[in-house]
Amino acid sequence: MSTPLLHRWFPFLAWPRPTGQLLRGEFWAGMTVGLMLVPQGVAYAALAGMPLVTGIYASLVPALVAVLWSSSTRLGVGPTALTSLLIGASLTGMAEPGSAQWVALAAWMALLSGLLQLVLGTVRFGWLLNLVTSPVLGGFTQAAALLILASQLPALLGLRSSWHALAVSPSLQHFDLTALAFGLGSWAFLGLLKRWRSGFPAAIVLIALAALISWAMGYADAQGAVIGHLPSGLPSAYWPGWLSWNELGALVMPVLVVTLVSFLETASSAKVEHQQGGTRWNENQDLIAHGLAKMSSGLCGSFATSASFSRSAINLYAGAKTGWATLFALVLVLATLLWLTPALYHVPQSVLAAVVVTAVTSLIKPRTMFNLWRISRVETVIGLATFALTLATAPRLYWGVLAGIVMNLSHFLFQRLHPRIIEVGLHPDGSLRDRHLWQLPPLAPQVLALRMDAELDFASANALERRVADELASRPETHHLCLFALSINRIDVTGVETFMRLRALLQSHGGTLHVAGIKLPVQRRLENAGALVHGPNFVSYRTDAEAIGALQQTFSKP
Repeated sequence: MSTPLLHRWFPFLAWPRPTGQLLRGEFWAGMTVGLMLVPQGVAYAALAGMPLVTGIYASLVPALVAVLWSSSTRLGVGPTALTSLLIGASLTGMAEPGSAQWVALAAWMALLSGLLQLVLGTVRFGWLLNLVTSPVLGGFTQAAALLILASQLPALLGLRSSWHALAVSPSLQHFDLTALAFGLGSWAFLGLLKRWRSGFPAAIVLIALAALISWAMGYADAQGAVIGHLPSGLPSAYWPGWLSWNELGALVMPVLVVTLVSFLETASSAKVEHQQGGTRWNENQDLIAHGLAKMSSGLCGSFATSASFSRSAINLYAGAKTGWATLFALVLVLATLLWLTPALYHVPQSVLAAVVVTAVTSLIKPRTMFNLWRISRVETVIGLATFALTLATAPRLYWGVLAGIVMNLSHFLFQRLHPRIIEVGLHPDGSLRDRHLWQLPPLAPQVLALRMDAELDFASANALERRVADELASRPETHHLCLFALSINRIDVTGVETFMRLRALLQSHGGTLHVAGIKLPVQRRLENAGALVHGPNFVSYRTDAEAIGALQQTFSKP
């Protein structure tokens, strides 16, 4: 097997050979990220409604698979807030959180989502990412961040009862004051360290301090809400059992959205990595890698993973150059699973809530929508509608993002069906511009000069034909049409038929169709249809300047 083919099937074989200097830098970068993986993994497992140890499982095997097969080797792969929220919200009502049935359904979500990504990457369908625009993703992300905050507030504040009970009879009796102190203190600690030094592994320092203080206080013995016992050792192979048809049907939409959102998270991180490294992002290879990672997570009894933007950014900030940094981070996760899980027993759950809250607050950027309003009001409305629908349809969050995609595609289709068609005139600077906008004289007497800034296909052809017919009907003195076709990059069968009908229309008016600047792909298709045969009703020009000169010379004669 040739070396390029080997590197394609096994991308890790193309990694640079390790040297002492390289490994030293990779070691410290890996330790920085590894110290974040464990506390975030446990916290996000709680957000997904999974047993807490599965968050560490999701930080080990899937991350190893992803880094070995990915083209983006410096991404921090593992549990993320958005994906975890989607899993927890999607399974609500289908099983009891943390139960064997819940774990099985979450594992199936990882398997199906991973399989879908694997297939999409294999058939090179990474271009499907373009269906989700920035406003849609931004609206969904910010709504999801608010929902994450709402879900974590009871644990963060040590609320023992419900919000309704607190509203009916306000009292401090509803709160565990110790948990409240742990939660708010942890949130303040993480916020201050984030402002002071963003690359510092504040989460693991917080977890260690909180565990020590909780143990010294006897918080667990006083029935305080702590992490409790986590099993040690490596994850074992897991098969979730077969789904019923009803369960499979209920998982279809959540799986599609988890696939989409998790890979958009990956894309946002991967683009930053490759821009910094001056390399080209291979989205199809990353689809394959992250699909395999999700499947490996499901087969470990864990939940779907993604690339964390925050951990990826810290990995880059810490100076990681290759996938070796991720391998060092995973050694730390492995050591935690084998020997250090008992140390997490006394960590209060309010501290885990603070870790999640701190991580998602950076996703809330209300100013983004206001800035977008100045660029595109339609897309701003689509983003705000996605935001509102995501909140309104919770816990079925997928309706928000799917509605956003449908609205965006509808807007795109509307634009394609209503292309920009302008009557051009000759500007004093020599360029062709909108005659009515710039108040320019007609290009030549008796000539309608149009330019359509779109492809001439089934979507736009009717608009062009209708515009020409309307203009000729309203201007009886006009008998000739000049179509400046340099902006037409493609033509289909419908476009060819429309082109031939335009020739016939001009002939019936006793005029001529003039066409300037036809591009070669369009020219070949029209030639194959016999639509470019010169005659008394058709003339073509190679350039716009040639067409302008000929028209003005012909129709400006007295």
